[in-house]
Amino acid sequence: MLTSEEVLVIANDAVSTLIHIALPIMLVALFVGLAVSLFQALTQIQEMTLTFVPKIITIFFSLLIFLPYISTTLADFTRELFQRIAGAG
Repeated sequence: MLTSEEVLVIANDAVSTLIHIALPIMLVALFVGLAVSLFQALTQIQEMTLTFVPKIITIFFSLLIFLPYISTTLADFTRELFQRIAGAG
């Protein structure tokens, strides 16, 4: 049986794993959105699709680039979680 402290440690590890997985992709989307916004402000082009299409394309390619890192991080977290569950039972 897991104690409340162990559950909190698992939840903390899950949140930190989520942040580690999402941070690179979110940073890419942030910088692309910033660049597109700057471009729109400088050229005064207010096309709505101009903001979405570059972000979607760069997020797709960043997912392809960071996929090995994401899968390794998730596999490590899952392996550690299974070991904790097996040790508690």
